Amino acid sequence: MEQRFIKKENNPRLLLFFAGWGSDEHLFSRPVEDGYDYLLCFDYRTLDFDYSLLDGYREIRLLAWSMGVWVAGQVLTGKDYPWQMRLAIGGTPFPIDDRKGIPEAIFRATLENFSDAALVRFRRRICGTAEQVKEFLSHAPYRPVPELHEELQALEQYVRRPSAPFVWDKAIVGTGDKIFPPANQREAWRGTAVIEKDVAHYGGALFDRLLSGEEAVWTRH
Repeated sequence: MEQRFIKKENNPRLLLFFAGWGSDEHLFSRPVEDGYDYLLCFDYRTLDFDYSLLDGYREIRLLAWSMGVWVAGQVLTGKDYPWQMRLAIGGTPFPIDDRKGIPEAIFRATLENFSDAALVRFRRRICGTAEQVKEFLSHAPYRPVPELHEELQALEQYVRRPSAPFVWDKAIVGTGDKIFPPANQREAWRGTAVIEKDVAHYGGALFDRLLSGEEAVWTRH
């Protein structure tokens, strides 16, 4: 796993973001709230995690997207950190699951038929609209297709592990999500506070607000 500080100013608070499959710092190098450092996690070909990077923070705001929701649960379960809030978006603790995640046949088809053209189609699906595709491509990840295929293969093996009993405070469900079906997300998040947003799997403006701290879901109310 890559862990990269996008902002490190020895602030007392940390924004810890587990991005989705295929991400990198180019997609999520965005402004964050004053008073926070910002650590981005991506590239899940391995799940190795350097916990020392979290030392010394008196408050940690956790955000996880897509496959990053499952990864965060795996590496953080059982760890006692000063969570300000744990927020999941566009993913579930059951990433390949016909009822609570990505339907298995769809994931399998993506894995077996992965190519440059398949990546283009995937990015269109996560964005939903031509305008959102344009926004995504303005800071698209710089990762080669073979590497992304390796990451997909690794995740397919890793998710055979049992779901981790990690507790999330809130989950955002995009009603236009074409990757994790909204109905499956609702089923997976029974018992967790759910906020529904009129967005696709990826919403650039929503991520801007989440990372900058402007999005109201960060409040405890």
